[in-house]
Amino acid sequence: MNADVICLRPEADFTRVGVRPNPKLRVMYRGPADPDVGPLLTQASALVIPAVGPKLATSLFENAPLKLVQVTGAGVDRLDQGVLTRKNIPVANVAGGSNSAVAEYAVTSASFLLRRFGWSDAEIRAGRYSENRAKLVAENVRGLEGLLVGIVGMGTIGRAVARAFSAAGCRIAYYDPMPVDANALGSLEARFLELEVLLSECDVVSLHVPLVPQTRNLLDGRRLTLMKRGAILVQASRGGIVDEAALAAHLASGHLGGAAVDVYESEPPQPDNPLLALQGEAAGRLLLTPHIAGVTRQSAALLFRTAWENVERVLLHGEAPLHRVY
Repeated sequence: MNADVICLRPEADFTRVGVRPNPKLRVMYRGPADPDVGPLLTQASALVIPAVGPKLATSLFENAPLKLVQVTGAGVDRLDQGVLTRKNIPVANVAGGSNSAVAEYAVTSASFLLRRFGWSDAEIRAGRYSENRAKLVAENVRGLEGLLVGIVGMGTIGRAVARAFSAAGCRIAYYDPMPVDANALGSLEARFLELEVLLSECDVVSLHVPLVPQTRNLLDGRRLTLMKRGAILVQASRGGIVDEAALAAHLASGHLGGAAVDVYESEPPQPDNPLLALQGEAAGRLLLTPHIAGVTRQSAALLFRTAWENVERVLLHGEAPLHRVY
């Protein structure tokens, strides 16, 4: 059976948020490991893929006459840019569709960790209500208001996160290896700091950079040591940007006040991941989530609708894709 579009995510992902492709598009839904994906791609005009998942084999694209590879999110690190560029296959993403969801995650998880809600929940369940309350009062736990929050990566998601923290009463600093257009910041009051300075001064650090060679292990052991004692780290960008062993060590030592980790070097994290070995209070300072910071019903509907509209634009109307990455 021929198909205009091969989609490597289940049809149910779309239907459960009320999104369907244009019925004029012939769509076949497959998993990336299905044996007929390669042959089907030799007859397809477009490929739709989720942003999250293992890298796709370059051999899939060697004989694929694709007019578009459409990612249903922002990240394109599953693809080999060199091969697709050589084959002149356009790649488009949906940038910014998860902005609100990621911003909500960052602010909520930072507050959760600052006020030690996870540890408190465990203590009460263990029958230590009075001791827990007395310790929290004695420690004078902090809320968000007035804290300095550092945003690493001031792209569309980073700016949304910055605005959310600002709305919570925080002061904003940022670092981005690329120049940031002042107009893009709008009314957001944010000051640029070099990365090492930002790490040493900020009470909360939230990461929103892509995984590229320049950002791999961006926060290694040395830079984690530079972070302010008791600071909170929010890792909702891509696995590989933070040295997980070093992060576990800084939580175990008490240097960091907490960390929210949504992405991992290997997904799912391996059983020997050092973050999973943390115990006691160190474990209570760690919030783990399954690469879901940008996933809500609302964000999924927006991402999927935008992706299918772009496929329709290219295949049914013969127009150039929007949001082309390369």
